[in-house]
Amino acid sequence: MRSLLYVLTFLTVIGAAFWAYHENYKTQAALGDAQAVRGEIAEARARLAVLRAEWAYLNRPDRLRDLAEVNFERLGLMPLEPDQFGRVDQIAYPQPPELPITDPVEISSAGAQEQEP
Repeated sequence: MRSLLYVLTFLTVIGAAFWAYHENYKTQAALGDAQAVRGEIAEARARLAVLRAEWAYLNRPDRLRDLAEVNFERLGLMPLEPDQFGRVDQIAYPQPPELPITDPVEISSAGAQEQEP
């Protein structure tokens, strides 16, 4: 009986060791994947910073003004002037829509008793 208990204990220890070994390798693989994703995110952020810098360079006011002047015949773009802009209080915002009354309730005070003060 004792030898059966020793064998079962030994097999349990072997099973636990195999499970721990397997979990260790799965954990190492997951950490490697996470590191790869972090690297991809860093590269994407660097690309995004370059794209933002290029966008800012291409949208310089003096460059856009020159392009509008060069392509005036084809596009008819007028140069921007400060008096072309309005104020915020001049914006006409739409009124909220009125909700339809679907189930009207009639109210009457014909049957109410008068209260004395």
